[in-house]
Amino acid sequence: MRLYLASTSPARLALLRAAGIEPVVVPSHVDEEAAVAAAEAEHGPLSADAMVQLLARLKAEAVRGDFAGEPIDGFIFGGDSAFELDGEIFGKPHDPEVARARWRAQRGRTGHLHSGHYLIDHRGGVENQSAGRTAVAAVTFADITDAEIDAYVGTGEPLEVAGAFTIDSLGGPFISRVEGDPSTVVGLSLATLRELFRELGVDWPSLWNRVL
Repeated sequence: MRLYLASTSPARLALLRAAGIEPVVVPSHVDEEAAVAAAEAEHGPLSADAMVQLLARLKAEAVRGDFAGEPIDGFIFGGDSAFELDGEIFGKPHDPEVARARWRAQRGRTGHLHSGHYLIDHRGGVENQSAGRTAVAAVTFADITDAEIDAYVGTGEPLEVAGAFTIDSLGGPFISRVEGDPSTVVGLSLATLRELFRELGVDWPSLWNRVL
């Protein structure tokens, strides 16, 4: 059973590999900002759940068809994440000053990491069924110092991750508690992905194709 990962996220790839799955990585090249802007122009402001689910679906749908000259035969997974604090949605900060400001606002506090999941059954080279779901985990941050924030931002790690933090790398010691599936905070909820596969009639162990 082949899984195509419509994402270049190293964290999502590492999660799947650790869970016994070696996916085929297929970059989706979705213009996320344009997609969200278009949806909000039509429907109004999106909630965090709606936004990550929209982008997860668009990423999965973007890679339907062929890859490397061959039809995609298996399952396509698209995922997206966003962090919410005080009702405001935060994606990747990109800029060091933005990352510093976010950390000063969120240290010692609790926010929510929203992770969108969308799975397409593309067995036989054609689109069959699909299923999607979001997962949410509450993240409580330690009350870290300005010096720790500067050092962390200086590594560059928080610049390209939702919410300007990781739990599975350098940012881990700055998180004091997670309520919910911890893998949600890394990049995708493995429990949620398993549920989507079951919804499409596939048992999780049939996906194992990697020797640990």
